Amino acid sequence: MRRRLLHTAEVTPITDDLLAGLGRPTDAPRHALAVLGTDPVLPTRFRIGEAAAAVLAAQAVAAADLWCRRGGAAQAIEVDVRAAAASLVSFAWSQIDGVSLRRGAPATVALYRSGDGGWVHLHGGFPHLHAGTLALLECRDDAGAIARAVAGWDAQELEDALAARGLCGARLRSAAEWTAHPQGQALARAPLIELRRIGDAPPTPLRGASAGEPGARPASGVRVLDLTRVLAGPTCARTLAEHGAEVLHVRSPRLPFIEPFVIDTNPGKRSCHLDLTRPDESARLRMLCGEADVFAQGYRAGALARHGFDAPHLAAIRPGIIAVDLDCYGHAGPWAARPGWEQLAQTVTGVAHEHGGTAAAAVIPAAAADYITGHLAALGVLRALARRADEGGSWHVRVSLARSAMWLQSLPRTPADAVASGVSRAFLAPWSIEMDTAWGRLRRLGPIARMSATPPGWALPPAPLGSDPAAWA
Repeated sequence: MRRRLLHTAEVTPITDDLLAGLGRPTDAPRHALAVLGTDPVLPTRFRIGEAAAAVLAAQAVAAADLWCRRGGAAQAIEVDVRAAAASLVSFAWSQIDGVSLRRGAPATVALYRSGDGGWVHLHGGFPHLHAGTLALLECRDDAGAIARAVAGWDAQELEDALAARGLCGARLRSAAEWTAHPQGQALARAPLIELRRIGDAPPTPLRGASAGEPGARPASGVRVLDLTRVLAGPTCARTLAEHGAEVLHVRSPRLPFIEPFVIDTNPGKRSCHLDLTRPDESARLRMLCGEADVFAQGYRAGALARHGFDAPHLAAIRPGIIAVDLDCYGHAGPWAARPGWEQLAQTVTGVAHEHGGTAAAAVIPAAAADYITGHLAALGVLRALARRADEGGSWHVRVSLARSAMWLQSLPRTPADAVASGVSRAFLAPWSIEMDTAWGRLRRLGPIARMSATPPGWALPPAPLGSDPAAWA
């Protein structure tokens, strides 16, 4: 029998704070919320399972609120902490025809000791970053050679050299060092989820079916353009799809991708290719924007702006749009345009320093910043849909991996002697689903939040990139 520990009294205040910060009114519907279980689930003192559960609970409440706007009643919501923790490595639980999709990282994605006694986390995951990192280090592609090369550098000098070449990497910092850093100070001034009105538009009622009609879901009729990759951005759009939104994933055919992550984050979506360097395909995206409700992008600052698809331009193309920006280091500060990933957010903010220690630096065993940031973005969108219906306007949602990592650090730690409960496939069976895909029979984690009236779920399996036309269904 599954052990059920009611932990609602400790987690729901976090959920309430997240929703209040996004303008949820005090007289909103009262849903019956239960959060089950406690940390530690995975071997870290950071309360990543409870943090994920709190965000998933807030997200479910925001979706349930939209359901009430369609004429539905308040409902019961349940989130299990252990399942929420497992979802922070959801790609690791996926199997195609019984074969795991889990993949090892290349040697250019790891922490290495520098010559001055510090640590540097390299992140050469995609081909151009991989080749560029090896060229800078002037070494061959194996962990031993890379370690010897990094040992010849000062940590700060290597971080600066990587940034100067547009590569990814960062030196290990303590939380105190990050707090003193100009980028850390810029992020400390930013909310965890920034939701602000950026333009005028009349109120936009929810489209789609009302409660009681066939096909009605909380986000029915909401059209989402998903211009994101690995992992936070696609998680945002995947979450909106599980509540009934129509999601069109848009990717350049020239960009590299990591197939297990596509399989993990693209259920519920259709996928098309558009090359924005081609005027006709850029015009096609502009036309799609004119009928979209949400435009989510996860590229470095300025990448889409030069094509005319940043938030101000989007609000001009489609008054009433909800623009979503997801990044690593935040939208303001000296690192705003610097590329980065999950491991680097943990490395710079002090998470890896605290988790592993300076003698054996290590990131926590989950993509916590990535998945949590994606869910925070989806929460911001769900609240923006409600506020757009009441207040009108175009809206801008901004989140970042490093800011999410800082939020994790703000939460209490688990006791030093606590033993991680862990998770197993048997435990996760109630949340596991199967789908027929182009790759074979996929078994994976389904949505974690339970909702009594509108259970989340994906109507479509993940599809290979570019499988669909660049058009709304």
